[in-house]
Amino acid sequence: MKIVSLLPSATEIVFALGLGDSLVGVSFECDHPPEARTKPVVSGTALPTDQPLTAAEIDRAVSSRVAADESIYSLDAARIRAAAPDVILAQDLCAVCAVPSGQVEEALDVLGCRAQVVSLDPSTLDDVIACVGRVGAVAGRDAEAAALMSRLRARVDRVRAQTADLPRVAALALEWSEPPFNAGHWVPDMIEAAGGVAVLTRTGERSRRVDWSEVDAAGAETVLFMPCGYSLEDAVREGEELTSRPELGDATEVWALAGDAYFSRPGPRVVDGVELLASILHPEVGVRGPSDGAVRLR
Repeated sequence: MKIVSLLPSATEIVFALGLGDSLVGVSFECDHPPEARTKPVVSGTALPTDQPLTAAEIDRAVSSRVAADESIYSLDAARIRAAAPDVILAQDLCAVCAVPSGQVEEALDVLGCRAQVVSLDPSTLDDVIACVGRVGAVAGRDAEAAALMSRLRARVDRVRAQTADLPRVAALALEWSEPPFNAGHWVPDMIEAAGGVAVLTRTGERSRRVDWSEVDAAGAETVLFMPCGYSLEDAVREGEELTSRPELGDATEVWALAGDAYFSRPGPRVVDGVELLASILHPEVGVRGPSDGAVRLR
């Protein structure tokens, strides 16, 4: 079987199921595990790449293309035709995150390619874990997927048990800074499992733009800055400006987190993200999260 993955999270799932050799195409963002970088890139970005953009500039560029009903991603038709995949892993959850599956199917019609397009669209933490099973089902790795899902759920349950009787920490998760966006979808579940309560959002709700006045009124004890698609280094650099925002004055802690690794990509590493959040919200429990996942800014 030959697989094309247009999602970094799906690429991680493919490798976790031992299917790396079956992967014949990836998106330009697929960088984990490192072997993903050796695969042909069949999806790129339509955004400017000649110079670094600020968060506000990225937001304006994305908003402009979305308003004009233009994709912010491109497909390399020639490479997809040459790869002749049996399965293409895509999504419809967010037009900003990857090529929507509908656009993929339209492109395949033009190419005359008969690949099965599988859309992975989780809304909750358990949905994210269930995506492993969906990929396993289409790739003939049901047993491996079931075992991996069992291990992931056991780790989440272990964190939940360790934090169950502790006071809930009011946590604000921001996935963008200018303008501010709350982190929705599966992130509130992650915070709840780690012993917190997510403010300005609920489990399964889409991420949305919020006003700084809402942030001010939320009264968060801890701010978790996890910019979508950003590395920890980039999150730290941008997050340092957040510490001077008066609307965050009541927060006792402000953290920068590796959004691209543990939060914005709905793959197996979100469970590492749950453990990371537990180590931040309840360090007294002794849960160990990934050492490269967070930096305390305040």
